Formats: sequence, C-alpha cells, structure tokens
Amino acid sequence: MAAKYVYFFGNGQAEGKADMKNLLGGKGANLAEMTSIGLPVPPGFTISTEVCTYYYANNETYPASLTAEVEAHLKQVEAIMGRTFGDARNPLLVSVRSGARASMPGMMDTILNLGLNDTTVQGIIAQSGDERFAYDAYRRFVQMYSDVVMGMDKHTLEQLLDQKKAEKGVHLDTDLTAADWQDLVGQFKARIKADLGKEFPEDPKEQLWGAIGAVFGSWMNQRAITYRKLNNIPADWGTAVNVQAMVFGNMGNDCATGVAFTRDPSTGENYFYGEYLVNAQGEDVVAGIRTPQPINLHQKKPGDLPAMEEVLPECYKQLADIRSILEKHYKDMQDIEFTIEKGKLFMLQTRNGKRTAHAAIKVAVDMVKEGLIDEKTAVLRVLPSQLDQLLHPSLDPKAEKKIIAKGLPASPGAAGGTVVFTADEAEELAKNGKKVILVRIETSPEDIHGMHASQGILTARGGMTSHAAVVARGMGKCCVAGCGDIKVNYAEQSFTACGGVVVKKGDTITLDGSTGQVMLGEVPTVPPQMTGDFGTLMGWVDRFRTLKVRTNADTPHDSKVAREFGAEGIGLCRTEHMFFEAERIAAVREMILAADVEGREKALAKILPMQKGDFIGIFREMKGLPVTIRLLDPPLHEFLPQEDKDIDELSRTMGVPAATLKHKVEFLHEFNPMLGHRGCRLGITFPEIYDMQVRAIMEAACELVKNEGFSIVPEIMIPLIATVKELAVLKANAVRVCDEVIAKYGVQVEYLIGTMIELPRAALTADEIAVEAEFFSYGTNDLTQTTFGLSRDDAGTFLPSYVDAGILPEDPFVSLDQNGVGQLLKMGCERGRSTRPNIKLGICGEHGGDPESVIFCHKIGLDYVSCSPFRVPIARLAAAHAALGGGTDQTK
Repeated sequence: MAAKYVYFFGNGQAEGKADMKNLLGGKGANLAEMTSIGLPVPPGFTISTEVCTYYYANNETYPASLTAEVEAHLKQVEAIMGRTFGDARNPLLVSVRSGARASMPGMMDTILNLGLNDTTVQGIIAQSGDERFAYDAYRRFVQMYSDVVMGMDKHTLEQLLDQKKAEKGVHLDTDLTAADWQDLVGQFKARIKADLGKEFPEDPKEQLWGAIGAVFGSWMNQRAITYRKLNNIPADWGTAVNVQAMVFGNMGNDCATGVAFTRDPSTGENYFYGEYLVNAQGEDVVAGIRTPQPINLHQKKPGDLPAMEEVLPECYKQLADIRSILEKHYKDMQDIEFTIEKGKLFMLQTRNGKRTAHAAIKVAVDMVKEGLIDEKTAVLRVLPSQLDQLLHPSLDPKAEKKIIAKGLPASPGAAGGTVVFTADEAEELAKNGKKVILVRIETSPEDIHGMHASQGILTARGGMTSHAAVVARGMGKCCVAGCGDIKVNYAEQSFTACGGVVVKKGDTITLDGSTGQVMLGEVPTVPPQMTGDFGTLMGWVDRFRTLKVRTNADTPHDSKVAREFGAEGIGLCRTEHMFFEAERIAAVREMILAADVEGREKALAKILPMQKGDFIGIFREMKGLPVTIRLLDPPLHEFLPQEDKDIDELSRTMGVPAATLKHKVEFLHEFNPMLGHRGCRLGITFPEIYDMQVRAIMEAACELVKNEGFSIVPEIMIPLIATVKELAVLKANAVRVCDEVIAKYGVQVEYLIGTMIELPRAALTADEIAVEAEFFSYGTNDLTQTTFGLSRDDAGTFLPSYVDAGILPEDPFVSLDQNGVGQLLKMGCERGRSTRPNIKLGICGEHGGDPESVIFCHKIGLDYVSCSPFRVPIARLAAAHAALGGGTDQTK
C-alpha cells in the first residue's frame, strides 16, 4: 500500500480520531473527533506530521504522492460545500493552520481566506451580497499571506492601513468602506512588489502550496523553537497542517467569532467562560486588537458590552450544550474556538485547555467529585512543574498599596520588578539577576523569550484569551492584560497610568494577577496556604507515591516551612551555612588561622554551643523525622577575609600581625578549590573540626531526648569520600565522639553514619564504601561537576550554547543527566546494596526537586529525594506520577 499522508474530516465522517494526535497533531485529531461525534465542523483535511518530518529530512521537499492526495481531498471539501476552489463565480476559500501534537498557542503560522484574487473576490461578493465584507476578507488575506509566506514586514502594510484611516478620519477598521478596502488591496500589492521584487500570487493553487510550506517552515521559526525548549517539546515531533473550508464571523451583525473555556482557566470554577466579537474573524480576538465581549451574563460586569447570551441567544444555547458534550467526551477542561456565520454555529477547535496551577488542582478535584475521572487520573492531570506557581508568596493583604491601574486578572499570582518595554531587554536583565516586569501594548509570539524571563507581564490591550493571557497561564507567570488604564509610549520608554502617574523604564511596579491591580513600587508578600483542594490532591498524591521526600534545610525556619509543605525529614543540612553569621565568622576565622591544634580547639570551643543550638532548633522542628547533617564541606579559604581592611580587623581581634594573617590567607588559596582541600579531606587533616561538629550534633540530640523526651535519629554524613579508608578513619572518630556524648548524658540515642556520593570513584567502588556507610546520599550537584568536568559556577557562560545546538538536551545542573550521571547513581545503588542490602539511599542535590529527575530516582529504587522547601510538593507529585507510570510530558 502507498503511504497515506492526508486525512479527511467532514459531513459527520472522519478518517482520524482523538488518539491519533502524534500523526494528525492536536488540532487535526480533535477536528476529526468532533466531526465523528456529530458537532458542526467545517469540512477539511489534515496533512500529517510525517510530511513535516519528511520535509526537513529531504531538503524541504514533499513526498511524491502528496500533491495528488491534497487535490483529491480538496475535491471532497468542494463537494460538501458546493463550491469550487479557484472558481470565479462560486469560489471555495480555505484556512491553512498548523497543529502540533502538543498545544503551542500562537507560536506557528496561520493563513485565513486563502483562494482570494482579483477574480474570485467577485464570486465572494456574489455569494455574500456584501462587497465591503469581500474586500475586507481580501485585504486580510493579502496582509497575512505576504507576512507569513512571502516574508513582508507586516508593519509596512499596517502603516498603509493607518494612513487610510487617518485620511478618512476614522478610528476603527469597521468604519472603512468597500471602496477603501479595495483601494488598500491595490496599495498592498504595489508595496509588496516594490519591497520584495515579485508579484503577489494570483493562482489559488500556488497560494495553497505556499501556505502549506510556510506552516511547515514555521515549525522551525525562532518563537516556536523557544516555546519548545521552554516546554520540553521535541523538535522531531513536527507539525501537521490543517486545510479547512472557511466560515466567516465577519459577514455582519449576525456573525461572530470567539474563544471559550469549559471552565474558568484562572480559577478552575465550573462555569462557561469565554469571549467573543460580533462581525470579526478569529485573529481579532486572540490578537487583542479589539476588546472582546463576555460570552454570558455570568461574566458580564457593569459597563461591559452585551454578552453573546443576549445578542445571539440561540447560538449561545447551542454552544453551551456543546460545552457539556465536550467535557463529558474528553473528561477534561476544553479550550474551544468557534465562529458564527449568518446565525449558524461552527466549531473550529477543541483542545485540553491551558490553565493555572490553582485551576488545574480545582478542576482535577471537582471532576473526581463529579464522577468524570478517578483519583489516579486527577493526580496525573496536574503537572509537577505547575505547582511552582502555588508555592511562592502572594501579596500581603495588610500591606499598603498604591494602585495606579487595573486590568484583567489574566494569570494569578503576585510579581514585582523593574519595568522594561522589550522582550530582549527583559531577557538581558533577567540573565543578570534582575526581577523584571515586561510592559507591552500587546504581546506577540515574538515576545516569548522575554515573557519567560520576566516575573510578570502587563499589557494595555487584549482580553482573557489574548496571546499574553494564554501564554502567561501556561508558563505560570503573573499577568495583567487589557489594562486600558495605561497608555504605553515605546518611544519614551514609559507608560502613563491613572491620575497622570508616569512610570519609566527602570521604575518598580507590582502586579496582582488575581485581581488585575497594578501598583507602584514593591508590595510585601505573605507565604502561600496549602489547604482546600490542594490539600485534598496532595492527600491522594501521598497515597500513591512510594518515594519519600525530604528537604534541604539549614535553619529551624526552613525546616518548619518544609514540614508544612509535607517534607518527611531533612536530607541535607549544610553545617557551613551556619558559620557565616557575624558573631560566628570571627570564631571560624580564628580556628582556620590558628597556628596549632590547641589554637584551633580553643576557637572551636566557641563555635560548638552555637552549632548545638542550631541543631536543637532543627531537631525540634523535625521531631520524629530523620535529619541528615553534612559535616563541613567547603574549602577553608571561603571563610577568610580577602580585603586588607577585613584582615586588619581580624588581626586586631586575634592579636596576630596582619602580615602573618595575609600570608596564611594566601597559603590557603587554591587554584581549583572544587577539587582541592575540602570535604572529608579537611576531616582527615584537621580531625578536631569534625569532632566538634559531631559533638554538637550528639549533644543536641541527647539533650532533647533527656529533657523533652522525643526520639531523634541523627544521620551524620561525611562528604566527598573517594576511598573506603577515608570513611573508615572518619567514621571511627565520629563513633568515638558519639559514644562519649551518649555515655555522658546517660541516654539511648540511635544514630547513623554515612557518606555523600559525589565523586565518580565513590559510585564505582560503592560496594567497598558500603562496608562502612549506613546510608548513601548522592550529591548530584558535585557528581555532575566531577562527571562532566564542569564547574557549575562557570559553565553558565557556555552551557546554553550546548543546549541550543542540541549537544546536550538540557542543562545537566537543572535536570539530571540520566545517561551519564544517572548511570553512576544506578551503579552505586546496585553495588551498595550488594554489600549492605538495607542501606538507605537518597539524593540531596538540587535535582531532587526536578520532576524528571525525581521520576528517574523512583525507577532506580532510591528511598528518598531531598530538595529545597518550596519544591517539596513538586517532588511529592512527581513521585506519585512515577508510581502511577506517568511522566511530565506536556501532551498528557
């Protein structure tokens, strides 16, 4: 059989179905499915993603059979519509749209009204009886086609349109006449010829193949590449192309177009939510050029234009019925596009709707209550990465706020930062650690990189379904859209808000994406509350997962926050973080710079009660849960003063000549401290340091057991082990100190002594090391550094280039390198358990909060992962996904 590349849908019959989205893309698969279940879908056909793959693998050419397949399917559309493509008297017009298997809103290209030329436009006039509509459609087609297919600067034709409106003394496109549009079509074509040196194509078939090629080409445009990278969508998936008979929402006041969600995508509330425009095409809604109207009375606010429920009640009732049909069929919240032509409703798209984390949780929990899905499905519906939106502070309701404007609450959360007006500047400042708010009249797909880099987005135009709103929600970014209270002036890099307040580039503002408020300055925030539907979902999560989740915490406060987020212990307490407070650093420096053991011990005696106090606070917060404490890891020079004035001050404190101290500081400096005198190497050469820390740990535990009566099982972790002999020496020292302290207090305290596996040699010899170690904790940050030979502090200058070039799939310090570093983890687990079957295994690097890394840890049989407090719920959810066989794939 010859390969099949084109799939038809129309008149209640379809060659595709919903589960064919890998082949037909999400749009094509769902158009076929809606057709099959009897919904009113204009007929058309889908060119499969296999053609896209072929196109890029074969020097941007098509399979030999494709032309014949397209022509045959076009005839089927003509038969249903009773119109002929390219016919002068009764022409068929089509749309050409992209459709990848994962939703990529606005990232790729679309052509509407294709098939128009100087001849067929007369046929459209005869069909519609409306010359103005026909020439409006024609000029739209010329604008869109010249931009997407021919590479014309779209702003050039926009300027001609603006000049025409100025010449006629009107403000709106709808105020222009048929003659105006006809004149503009001529001006557009002349300008295209002048700028590009070629004529606008008149042949509808040439137009069609130009559009098909442009859609395939848009799979590799910069904004699509950026979006795929941000959402982990593989480049080899490709896009499908959907060719569909045009239906028109701009033929008069009994026509409309709109976008709707079967539930509120910001809050998840169960009501029909959407926007529409009378006498418009779909691009008018999503581009934010005109302010859309609410589809129903539920959304309507004082001052709003009439709702669709009032203006087109019969169509609204039909659409509301379709809403119910789609939710029951797909068992998920849907994002739909529709057009009404002369009072007749047509469905142009349905897909699983992008939603905020808050909405995702509410929809999942509500759908379980409604009997649409089970608890396992609900857990898999919420992506672990989405939770990051919920786990950060919101605006303090008690704080003073200087509200300068209010727009639409397009994507909830709070964000403050420095105002910028271009996506490039947002990206540049964010790279330098600045928090920025991107302010635009309206965003376009070209702004995707700046939106990603920003804390929040503010737009003057656009509705709740505009590009800014949809993309921000998908990213989890705070967004206030359609803020008519502000006037943006790009030339002066400023915007004017209510009361004449002028905000310039570099000023600070705060956005509240839950209320739409824009505030001057930075507003304080409060921690999130993990209750209600979130608590219900996380209860299901904990029932399904088998991997435990601990936290990385160095203070009682962090420990408390982590417990509130569901941490089951501490997987990494970094003792060096306790050394930097003002009253402690002097004693630490005194210890490092001491001339002999006696001097070091004298200084350590000052530090011991401070460390013990920290451990008591942490143990109290983690009452009954395990706490892994890493002994001193960084090289000593990190604690020393580098400036002469600081050395002079220390000289006076210690009573030691400044020159002597300066010589010692220089002596301790290392060329590559990451591979130098640090970790267990310090414990070998300065055993008194580790002895002090072990004593502080055990005294804290014994005092709490004796005085407060609760169980403590400290896990003492020795870092940077390369050989079992290092561990044997340091373990013997630690056991001696532990037993001394336990005997002194006269109590029973269990403790474990283990190591951090962060060197390849340790993973390779894990069977030997497990003879001494009672647990392994993989330090995946350093294991990644030592496996790749990369410095995490320096690699940021070139790693992005590696990712962009496809040399690495992603930054290995962000998501675990499963093929390399991951295999060392797997090998270490297998070899460690071969010697000590009950050895406790976990990871404590930052990868413990990365969903894909958590799933890998589940697969290789770790007991727990450990991550920062605010990522604990993310790790819990990822662990549940792993146990249920799910992943973090965006297409799920």
